[in-house]
Amino acid sequence: MTTLESLSNDISGAISHAAQSVVAVDARRRATSSGVHWREGIVVTADHTVKRDSEISLTLPDGREVPAELAGRDSSIDVAVLRFDGSGFRTADFSAPDNLAVGSLAIAVARSDDEGIAASLGVVSALGGPWRTWQGGRVDRLIRPDLNIYPGFSGGPLIDAKGGVIGMNTAGLSRRTALTLPVATIEKVMAQLLNRGKVTRGYLGVGMQQVRLPDSLREQLKLEGSDAVIVLSVEPGGPAERAGIFIGDVIVSLDDRRIDDVHDVLAFLSDDTAGHSVRASVIRAGGPAEIAIVVGERPAEED
Repeated sequence: MTTLESLSNDISGAISHAAQSVVAVDARRRATSSGVHWREGIVVTADHTVKRDSEISLTLPDGREVPAELAGRDSSIDVAVLRFDGSGFRTADFSAPDNLAVGSLAIAVARSDDEGIAASLGVVSALGGPWRTWQGGRVDRLIRPDLNIYPGFSGGPLIDAKGGVIGMNTAGLSRRTALTLPVATIEKVMAQLLNRGKVTRGYLGVGMQQVRLPDSLREQLKLEGSDAVIVLSVEPGGPAERAGIFIGDVIVSLDDRRIDDVHDVLAFLSDDTAGHSVRASVIRAGGPAEIAIVVGERPAEED
């Protein structure tokens, strides 16, 4: 057997192994998407492909079609979690994240209700640190595969050369390229969705914009950073208004964590800040002020 034949067999074997935990998800008109049997009776898929909250069905690897219910969704990172009654097929095996590198072989796997299993071969083209989606969802790691995500592939897994799941593929977070949500991010979101039916995130109720601080003001107030955020609007009855935040206040830190831009505020408002009191250090009328804000829970319509 040649080296090329051996490689071909290994890739085919990895796809076959991963396919045993990949399902087709029928939750929209005309076309199915894919999903990963993450835990026993739990399927993870891409939220943007789940167009209805009921009458959802799954096509399993053995061809059976079973009903599923929506356990919860987080549109900010494009994850939906489904429950179903069924067993007898494999849950996903996961890849060790430390083994992933730029150039690593990567395979997108999908399943449709009529054509069965499909795959797309490529490499990991980029890796990075934590990032935020345009809707404010926090993703633990940037994983960008260089391969084709065909219609129906969103919600399916990206696997390594051994068939281990690296994460879930989605075309719903970028207009330019497909991205892969890492296992760690999905685990965190899934835990909240299964326990609460939603993801809870902190909320201040302000509109903000980055602003550069004058050198003279920085020196006067002994500030380390050169940037902060200025409050442009305050929601009536929101956490910030109740605490006494005004339009024109400049937020330089939250609980001593420096704020340089709006993304720093979003990063601070993680899922464990809602309901907690935080100390906002602000500049008001050219002088320093300390304001305690009880962080609210982001309204559902904001998610």
